[in-house]
Amino acid sequence: MSNRNFLVVCGRTRGRPAGVRTLDSRIIEEFREQNACRASTDPHHFAVELLADFPNDSAMLVHRESDGQAEWHETQVDIFFVQSGSATLLIGGTLVNGETVGPHEKRNGTIQGGVRRKLSAGDVVRIPPRVPHQLVLEGASEFNYFVIKVKGY
Repeated sequence: MSNRNFLVVCGRTRGRPAGVRTLDSRIIEEFREQNACRASTDPHHFAVELLADFPNDSAMLVHRESDGQAEWHETQVDIFFVQSGSATLLIGGTLVNGETVGPHEKRNGTIQGGVRRKLSAGDVVRIPPRVPHQLVLEGASEFNYFVIKVKGY
């Protein structure tokens, strides 16, 4: 986690509660630019910046320039806040031939029987645990979104 560019309050400092993280829009834009640079050299045309990781949740900034993998999380909720670009969210149905990539986490494979929802700037999506999902760019050049992962379901 890169802490150099934003306020990190680890204890009670200046009246703020423990665990408070603050990012202003300039810092988010800087991370977005860094992610775009990293995505251009990534084989999956994807970059993520972990902004905070707490016991019950985490926050990430994501930049995509191609389709994402199908995903399934047994114990996490994903909440997407779309910042720019557009994509189609394939959600629901059944994950077929998914590979276990970590505890309670599957990726790859395909989704059969899901529904498609177009996403664009300003949209917010909550994806419950155990629901397959995948972002498909369908010709869009990029998609930027902020993710909150709520852990422990």
